[in-house]
Amino acid sequence: MHNAVLLNMIQHFGYLALFFALWLGIVGMPIPDEVIVMTAGLVTALGLLNPILAFLLTYLGVVSGLSVGYLLGNQLGAPVIDRLVRKKKTGKYLRQAQAMLNKFGHYALPISYFLPMVRHLVPYLVGISKMPYRNYVAYAYSTGFVWTLIYFIVGRIFGNHIDQIAQMVTRYGFFALAILCVSGFIVWRGVCNGTTDNTSY
Repeated sequence: MHNAVLLNMIQHFGYLALFFALWLGIVGMPIPDEVIVMTAGLVTALGLLNPILAFLLTYLGVVSGLSVGYLLGNQLGAPVIDRLVRKKKTGKYLRQAQAMLNKFGHYALPISYFLPMVRHLVPYLVGISKMPYRNYVAYAYSTGFVWTLIYFIVGRIFGNHIDQIAQMVTRYGFFALAILCVSGFIVWRGVCNGTTDNTSY
């Protein structure tokens, strides 16, 4: 369902739909980030958008959206958390985000990218803790590139199963992501081997 809504947005607004759908994630866009990035991969596989431009706009949407959270936390401080706690279901994920920061320190930022919901809360917390912006960029932008690339490729390969994959990732986190990466690698090797066999004749 999410996939169909996003495809309709892309048909009307093209690349900008990918950017703003991810950028608005920080204020509660109802479409999961994973679905948006995978759909970006899908539409490039279908030839609807240029792969490089689609990836760049998707990546910029991811990192700029999360950077808004960092800046709000850095400038507004604790009142941001008070506002988040009032939202339904946010308290649970906020506790997870805080526990990750207590356990892993700055490394919680790259780890959080792979955990839905927590991904949006950790930037607020590191902003409140006054992490220097250059450190935030080093952790968040590099990890954001890898995260975006993984789901973009998954969307190109498994585009017909985006909603199901998003549900798996939400429920099983890292384990589902690991399975996806292994499956994608197997498919990629199969395609490469098939291409090699065809060119050998």
